[in-house]
This record gives sequence, C-alpha cells and structure tokens, in this order.
Amino acid sequence: MLSLLCCFLFFLSFLVHSCLRLRTQAKRSLKDEKEIDEGAYVVGEEETPTRLLRELMPRHVAVIMDGNRRWAERAGLLTSQGHEAGAKRLLEFAELCFKLGIETVSAFAFSTENWGRHKIEVKCLMSLIQRYLKSKIQFFQSEEIRVSVIGNLEKIPESLLGIIKETEEATMRYKKKHLILAIDYSGRSDILHACKSIVKKSQQGLIREEDVDETLFEQELLTKCTEFPSPDLLIRTSGEQRISNFLLWQLAYTELFFSPVLWPDFDKYKFLEALISYQRRERRFGCRI
Repeated sequence: MLSLLCCFLFFLSFLVHSCLRLRTQAKRSLKDEKEIDEGAYVVGEEETPTRLLRELMPRHVAVIMDGNRRWAERAGLLTSQGHEAGAKRLLEFAELCFKLGIETVSAFAFSTENWGRHKIEVKCLMSLIQRYLKSKIQFFQSEEIRVSVIGNLEKIPESLLGIIKETEEATMRYKKKHLILAIDYSGRSDILHACKSIVKKSQQGLIREEDVDETLFEQELLTKCTEFPSPDLLIRTSGEQRISNFLLWQLAYTELFFSPVLWPDFDKYKFLEALISYQRRERRFGCRI
C-alpha cells in the first residue's frame, strides 16, 4: 500500500513539473512573439537576451533562396515540393521583415542561368510562381504590400506575364511595404541594359556626358522601382558563399550573411541571427570613422 502511495505521489509530482515547464515555455513563446510585434526584438534566452535596435534595422533586405532541391531530396520529396516549401517560406520571411519595419524585400526567384535546368523543373517553377501570385493578390492588398517583378521576362510564359501585370497593377499604390521578385534576372544584363539606355538617350540628345553619374545610372537599373535600390543586407542560404550574378551594381556596400541552413528551414530565429550579425557590424562605406 505504501509503495502504491509513493508511486502515485511520484507520478503526481512529475505531472505537475511537466505542466509547469510547458506553461513556462508557452509564456516564453508568447513573450517572444509579443516583443517582436511591439518592436522590442529581444532574441535568445531570458538570462542572456540580445536586443535588436529599431534605428539599426536595414531598410532593404535581399535574399538568395538557395537549397530547395536539397531540402526536398533530404526529406524524400519531389523537387517541386521543395520549391513549394521555399515559396511558402518566402511569404513568411517577407511578412516578418515588414513586421520588423524593413520596407523592401528582394528575392532572387529565378535567375537567367536557371533556364539551363531541366525543362520539367523550369515549367514547375513558372507554374508555381504564377499560382502563388494569383492566389495572394488579395493578401497583398489586405496587407498593403506592393509587388514588383524585375528581370528580362521575354521568355516568361504569357499566362505568368498576365498575372505579374495584374499583381503589379493591383498593388502599385502601396508605399511602406515592397516585395521585389527577380525572375529571369541577371546582374550583368541589368548593367548592360542601363548602359545601352544611357547611350541611346545620349544619341537622342536627351543627356550629356557630364550628366552621367551614379544617381542617373541607378535610374536606368531595374531596381529603380524601389526607394531603396541598394540592399543593406543580403542573405544567402544553404552554405553557398557567392552572389551568383544578383544585383551586382546594387550590392557594392551591402553586408553579406551566409547561412548553412537550407532555405525552407530558414525560420524566424535564423533570420533574427542574421539581423543580430548585421547590427553588430560597423558600416563605413569605404570611409574611416
């Protein structure tokens, strides 16, 4: 009888301890969410918090979403399912950026070089982009998110071009949140296009040689659609450490953060780690301070 009573008391003690631990974890989770919502941005354990400062938050974050195929392969899924998970992660990432006060998010969705991939994968990517844009137009409007697509677009399917135009027109009046999708984009082609445009305008007598400076040149780049054409922070996932022909002019003084995490697994806490790293850096833009 005594042994049964001891077992019961031990079980009751274990149950109470487990409930208290779960309650504490839930409170901490809610606390983290509340702090992120209200702008306190405390990251990490309560004993050693790290505070992100609003005044040091980047205005423009660019991301190279690498690792979707590897993520799918490791999970035993189809490549298309990896890209699907990557698209979902992008929307979550953009929402968090805007919640934190970051005004512009640029995502490298499809590079010019990606046309060299298997035709089935390319077709699936085009279909995925079209489906996501079409299904999220009302969401972008309700959240007042402006969506712009930059790139060559000459090879883009007509059906996708129609959705791109519809999305851009439906969201073009929004100012505070801007999501830029780079599709069939090449940094080198962007610069060449700007050069050709300036030469053409010069031949037409619209500009003179002395008019050409960095400000004028940036007005000829595809990122002229945003108030902040040069990203403050570039994040690339999956462990690769290169910029792969993305925003070559615009990244001149951008802070780079390379994460070993595959893009579909790049969650809120991984992003906050990148922001902590960014805010600890001293940005001198080539000058001594």
